[in-house]
Amino acid sequence: MSEAAADHGHHTPAFYVKIWVILLMLLGVSLAGPEIGIQWVTLLTAFGIAVVKAYLVAKNFMHLNLERRYVVYLLLTAVAFMFLFYAGTSPDIMNHVGRNWTNVAAQAEVERATEALNHEVPHGADHGAEPASAEGAEHH
Repeated sequence: MSEAAADHGHHTPAFYVKIWVILLMLLGVSLAGPEIGIQWVTLLTAFGIAVVKAYLVAKNFMHLNLERRYVVYLLLTAVAFMFLFYAGTSPDIMNHVGRNWTNVAAQAEVERATEALNHEVPHGADHGAEPASAEGAEHH
């Protein structure tokens, strides 16, 4: 029996159910996180939980721990490229105007929302009542 097969022998159906329950609990925590209302805590816990869940899935369901070492290097390289691509594109995505482009749809939405806020009825005003001049014209 090979070493890989011996390592895989302790993974019974109960073991997989245990990992599945842990993943479900982490899912519940990540869903409840935004209810706290602190953005940096939510982001930190969401990404932290995502990394833990990815590790559990890769280790226990994909059995990457039984593969050769080059799989780890390929995985780390892929993660490094993912962060590199994110760092390269996020400055443009997070802004409405870039060096050689303009996000016309985002600018139009900002203008629409600003105009809607400027024409909003003042807080505390009776939203259902008609203007006084219209009422006087109807009753005469």
